[in-house]
Amino acid sequence: MHKGISLHIGLNVVDPAHYNGWDGKLNACENDAIDLERIAAAQKFDTSILLSEKATRENVENTIRMASASLKAGDIFYVSYSGHGGQLPDLNGDEPDGQDETWCLFDGEFLDDELNELWVGFKKGVRILITSDSCHSGTIVKEATNNMVLFSDFPPRFMDSQHALSTYSANREFYDGLLMQQKDISAADIQASIILISGCQDNQYSYDGTFNGAFTGALKRVWNGGQFDKNYKIFHRQIQYLLPAYQSPNYLIHGQPDPDFENQKPFTI
Repeated sequence: MHKGISLHIGLNVVDPAHYNGWDGKLNACENDAIDLERIAAAQKFDTSILLSEKATRENVENTIRMASASLKAGDIFYVSYSGHGGQLPDLNGDEPDGQDETWCLFDGEFLDDELNELWVGFKKGVRILITSDSCHSGTIVKEATNNMVLFSDFPPRFMDSQHALSTYSANREFYDGLLMQQKDISAADIQASIILISGCQDNQYSYDGTFNGAFTGALKRVWNGGQFDKNYKIFHRQIQYLLPAYQSPNYLIHGQPDPDFENQKPFTI
């Protein structure tokens, strides 16, 4: 019998002590994590949740490492992230746009390269599902710019360039150490099969909301308490239909392609 483990990360604030005075205040990210944990629990995943102050770099990394040690071929790991996306300068030359994408965790940014290295730790045949309601979400969302037009009264989940630079400058020794030591990891180095669904396209923003982020709210409506019974591609497409043209979720396969995984009903263990 296969096993499912899930991790749900939601940050309404980050630590101003690390982010040079910026608290990154958002409204609905914690609620996103809570709601997605409920979906996973209903599907019989063994769930964990990290909200704001608990969503530290150490806690996220340790939880993912524990999942990679526990899961075997045929098992599934689901990780959801709701919060700000950020960028840091690419110092090891593996990014065409010259920037590493990050998740803005409470006590520091977590690089897409660090996530890739964690995915390498999963055994062959493990399925990994990632949903990221943010801009600059790991290897999914790149090249968002600060001069894009805002289409919503709600804030985008994006650390602007002023705060990105000040955070990097205030913690340069720490981030340069991380950036220089990261390995160039290709899809061939990852034995697991990964489906990533992000909140928007590269040239768009993921927006916050009253009760959920726009993307997470649309995901919940399509899921419809488990009534949705099609595959991941159709799931993504129907989420897209519920969002306005200025926010179109992205769909990406990473690691080892697995058509059987893609053809399953979402959140199937």
